[in-house]
Amino acid sequence: MQTLKHYSIIALLLFLFSCNVSPQAIDYGNDGCHFCKMTIVDKVHGAEIVTNKGKVYKFDASECMINFLHEFEDSSEIKIFLTNHFTEPEVLIDATKATFLISENVPSPMGAFLSAFKNKVDAEKIQSEKGGELYSWEKLLAHLKN
Repeated sequence: MQTLKHYSIIALLLFLFSCNVSPQAIDYGNDGCHFCKMTIVDKVHGAEIVTNKGKVYKFDASECMINFLHEFEDSSEIKIFLTNHFTEPEVLIDATKATFLISENVPSPMGAFLSAFKNKVDAEKIQSEKGGELYSWEKLLAHLKN
């Protein structure tokens, strides 16, 4: 009976740790983009999706993440959308709350000139220097569908 109890505890711990739904750090220079297969090297344009089941998909640019969305039958399968914060390299932020800038004066890895910012103030500052258009997550998705 004691052995069965130990196996039950071990099984429960394995289940809990195997279902961890959390982001993973991008290993720049080593991780590959799940969409375009390029190595992720740009520390200000990376992105990541975490599914409800804990599967992590990493991307070299927000535009790759958005283009990869067609792989899912329903976006409700996705728990977390993350993107790099342009002014803080390697910092991942919630893409659904970010402000995005499309400016031809700010190149991104896949040529969409798309950068993400944690808040609108940061985005407006770069926009005033570089030009371009600002988008919310929802407006960006609609814009890129066209």
